[in-house]
Amino acid sequence: MLRPAISQILKNNESYYSLVIAVAKRARQLSDDAFEEKITLDEKPVSTAINEFARGEYKIIEDPSLGH
Repeated sequence: MLRPAISQILKNNESYYSLVIAVAKRARQLSDDAFEEKITLDEKPVSTAINEFARGEYKIIEDPSLGH
């Protein structure tokens, strides 16, 4: 499987750190939802989360007060 390029996901000077945190949070959400619904995932949650960000289904929202 081809992985999306970081430049495809990050836009407007978003940080790599923000991407990692956002992907981790989304992957945890996918994993928790699958556990609660007793569903077996076909793809690893991190891969699914990365692809969702690459397709634009989710966006990184940085808090400007944190000084990134």
